[in-house]
Amino acid sequence: MTLSTADLRQKFFDYYKSHGHQVVASSSLVPADDPTLLFTNAGMNQFKDLLLGTEKRSYTRAVSAQRCVRAGGKHNDLENVGYTARHHTFFEMLGNFSFGDYFKKEAIEFSWTFLTRELGLPKEKLLVTVYTEDDEAFDIWENHIGVPKEKIIRISTSDNFWSMGDTGPCGPCSEIFYDHGEHIWGGPPGTPEEDGDRFIEIWNLVFMQYNKQADGSMEALPQKSIDTGMGLERIAAILQDVHSNYEIDLFQNLIKSAADVVGTTDLENKSLRVIADHIRSCSFLICDGVMPSNEGRGYVLRRIIRRAVRHGYKLGASDIFFYKLVSALAKEMGNAYPELVDQQPVVEKVLRVEEEQFSKTLSRGMAMLNDALTSLEDDTIPGDVVFKLYDTYGFPVDLTNDVAREHDLKIDIDGFDSEMAKQRERAQKASNFGADYNARLNTNATSTFTGYTETAGEANVVELIADDAFTDVITDGQDGVVILDATPFYAEAGGQVGDSGVLNVAGGEFVVTDTQKMGNAFAHFGKASGTIKKGDKATVTINAENREAIKKNHSATHLLHATLREVLGDHVAQKGSLVEAQRMRFDFSHFEALTSEQIEQIERRVNEEIRANHALTTQVMGLEEAKEAGAMALFGEKYDDEVRVVTMGPFSVELCGGTHVARTGDIGLFKIIGENGIASGVRRIDAVTGEEALKVVQQQQAMLNRIAGSLKTDVNTIVERISALQQQSKDLDKALSAAKQKLASQQGADLLAQAEEINGTKVLVAKLDGVEPKALRGMLDDIKNRMGDGVVVLGIAGTEKVNLIAGVTKSLTAKVKAGDLVNHVAAQVGGKGGGRPDMAQAGGDKPQLLDSALDSVNGYLADKL
Repeated sequence: MTLSTADLRQKFFDYYKSHGHQVVASSSLVPADDPTLLFTNAGMNQFKDLLLGTEKRSYTRAVSAQRCVRAGGKHNDLENVGYTARHHTFFEMLGNFSFGDYFKKEAIEFSWTFLTRELGLPKEKLLVTVYTEDDEAFDIWENHIGVPKEKIIRISTSDNFWSMGDTGPCGPCSEIFYDHGEHIWGGPPGTPEEDGDRFIEIWNLVFMQYNKQADGSMEALPQKSIDTGMGLERIAAILQDVHSNYEIDLFQNLIKSAADVVGTTDLENKSLRVIADHIRSCSFLICDGVMPSNEGRGYVLRRIIRRAVRHGYKLGASDIFFYKLVSALAKEMGNAYPELVDQQPVVEKVLRVEEEQFSKTLSRGMAMLNDALTSLEDDTIPGDVVFKLYDTYGFPVDLTNDVAREHDLKIDIDGFDSEMAKQRERAQKASNFGADYNARLNTNATSTFTGYTETAGEANVVELIADDAFTDVITDGQDGVVILDATPFYAEAGGQVGDSGVLNVAGGEFVVTDTQKMGNAFAHFGKASGTIKKGDKATVTINAENREAIKKNHSATHLLHATLREVLGDHVAQKGSLVEAQRMRFDFSHFEALTSEQIEQIERRVNEEIRANHALTTQVMGLEEAKEAGAMALFGEKYDDEVRVVTMGPFSVELCGGTHVARTGDIGLFKIIGENGIASGVRRIDAVTGEEALKVVQQQQAMLNRIAGSLKTDVNTIVERISALQQQSKDLDKALSAAKQKLASQQGADLLAQAEEINGTKVLVAKLDGVEPKALRGMLDDIKNRMGDGVVVLGIAGTEKVNLIAGVTKSLTAKVKAGDLVNHVAAQVGGKGGGRPDMAQAGGDKPQLLDSALDSVNGYLADKL
């Protein structure tokens, strides 16, 4: 029977649904409440609690097609993808489950009937395995199903005994294998040839019937269950009469789409398999909320994306391409997984941004790797090179390992790990940790905050801390912490920094440099001048000028947040902020750098809302009531049941405990001074307001005036003047390049006169002076064109390095290979090279030996020409 992959998936659902099974949607690739798993890797993951008997649902039979990823952690197939017929990073696991309902007989009967009747697989093509001690399963297969006993193989290894862990639920397995035929090498399971491709496992039935104890003993489970898994791609390959999973309809369509976007006609190239596989895992991971990053799941996603991009690079892709395959994937799998269609724009944007970032360093990283390959002394890429590729160019280790494997090389993973350890040590030494009283001390005191309406007041000193301990007095010149029963000082929270100011008591004053929360108390950090005693009456005054500047910046973050969502889209969410007197910083989710036009639009809209002079209102209400009213919660902020809602006209409504201006017009002016990425999918805007914004504008105007003066023009024509100078520079560079080319051509003509003949063939061997290494290739081509038929070897000796190039005209490559020739010379100067039969390059680190190495060329060629 020939079925499309989509029809096969549906047929599986329909069959089990007709036998009382609940169709359950695939769970997320990010396992819920399971710290043991990096990604969902089996159909049973979402049913673990049901199988353990700790959860009950309305059904006891289920069927699913579970999306799975195996590309990190214990289950990692990444390095095999593209090199084998059945390895994938993403695959679908068809499965049927029983939770205390049917058991072995029904499970075996369901599977056999589905394969042989519903799908029409020939019975003679199937064989099964059972756990060696599972006589019950053996008897069902032989006497109930009718499988000949010679096709029922007992297996004693863990392959046929499944367990959830060292202890807990477990049980024997029974696997169903398909025989692809004698023309394919391999033997049945349990034989020395079992790793061949003739007999392929298509279905695994797990009979969960025991509870394994710590001492290794087995107790019968009160609820016996069934957990099965059949790879959709594997069974589709069998039904479509192809040997490789990559030949099924779904993959063939993706491969053709990949070939179109990278611009190749070689549909058999394994790099297309890699790309087709990786677009599935990447797209579904992003749909499930995973974003590229440098750690955890995000790092695995980044590795997969970069591996796909590198394979596109191998195929000759001249532009970013990977994101263009999302539409092809949505066409293939969107009916089964509508989230692909719903989130297609987001997936495309994430992939496009990640590819653009990687493409900037890919060429340079590959150039460095290729240089390293030419100078290897053995078959191993050194660990420091692998680390530099990782640290500087963003090459995941397995990507470098991919390249190494293509060149029959290895990587020094121990050396890489050593370099990583050194980097961590450097990072730890560079960290600067200050005293954290909150982490060391706690107080039961409570402070009443009066700072929403007051900037000064009277209060009682209830606690004092100095030298990491509670005390009754802080003396002159001593650093410490003062806790008051009431205070207008704002304690750092929600991104807003703590207030500074002065506390005056009868015996002196305390200069406050920062205010922090300590439980329910406000802790004032600073230095005493005179004597501060516990129980003192204090007159407290905040730095009002700083507070006003902070309020302007804090209110501006609310306007900025609303504006970003208006200009960029509803996907924008706050990811952090810092509100100081001098500036504000706002982090938000977005997938790409803002354009100058977007920055200008954002700046203009915020200032429009400032000029609108909206009154700010605050209201305390229930958290759920606030959310229903449309209030946005701030990133990282912990809210009580009662929350404070800050509203700025019709433009902004947010939950916030910070201090704000009375009207938006009080902000004065808003000016963006920086925009950059701080993590994948997270951008940062730095901005200033009020007096600081005016200073920035004036400084920029002064700079423009100075630039205009140095260019001897006025401010209004600076751009035109710079453009003219840039064009002039380009013209000069072009003229210089042409002059260098002409000089190199003349040198080539002069060198040709030095050519000798060996057995009737022209041979030119020359050491060059005053020639840049990058000019070697052009000189070689010019000499070969002038020479007609012949062989050329050119070398440059620097102070520490040798550059070599060899060229052989095509009529002679059957006798002499340029790669062999250049390596003959390179080996004598401490190097190694490679290239095409007609042109090859090499390097070396022994320039003092170049003369003798070049002298050996004629003797080498005499035996070959």
